[in-house]
Amino acid sequence: METQESELQPLRIGDRVPRFVARSTQGPFDLQDYRGRWLILFSHPADFTPVCTSEVLALARGAPQFAALDCRLVGLSVDSLYSHLAWIRLIRDTTGVAVEFPIIEDPTMEIARGFGMVGADAGDSATVRMTYFIDPEGVLQALNSYPLTVGRSIPEMLRLLAALQQVRGGRGLAPADWQAGDDLLRAPEDTAAAAFAAADPAAWFYAPLGKEG
Repeated sequence: METQESELQPLRIGDRVPRFVARSTQGPFDLQDYRGRWLILFSHPADFTPVCTSEVLALARGAPQFAALDCRLVGLSVDSLYSHLAWIRLIRDTTGVAVEFPIIEDPTMEIARGFGMVGADAGDSATVRMTYFIDPEGVLQALNSYPLTVGRSIPEMLRLLAALQQVRGGRGLAPADWQAGDDLLRAPEDTAAAAFAAADPAAWFYAPLGKEG
């Protein structure tokens, strides 16, 4: 792995994700090539493990749904490129599911440490199950993490991606349990005049987008 920054820093929402290049199952990977579309970068602790295999299978099956939202998937693991290749070959041969998105190798955990997936002194990848939602400009819009023992929810990943796209540019706020097609919430007013002028006493801070207060 060759980084293009002097030092990778743990990422937070709103940060620009630093460029890096590395080897992957789809050939050389350069993060810069993925600008212009949404990207989900997800990591897993190890190849040939039960939960990780279930996740990769689910993501491979769900790849067309992410593509329909103009989003590409990229995996990352501390295992070597050759381990990745043997793993996805085994997955294809035993399940018939082809893993067509790239999986990056990170054997030194340089990317994992730099992105804050593990601590600087971590000796293994047991806590590396992170998901980064990166917008077309390369800015981190959301991230989440799961423990070694629990896999991700692909429907929730799709829901969050759709919500991020809907609220992009300040077009509203996605409420709890929002699903594609649901109403967004209007951004709250920030003056006393607006609060007192609303006919509904709650409408200045809690109303569907477009509803008159």
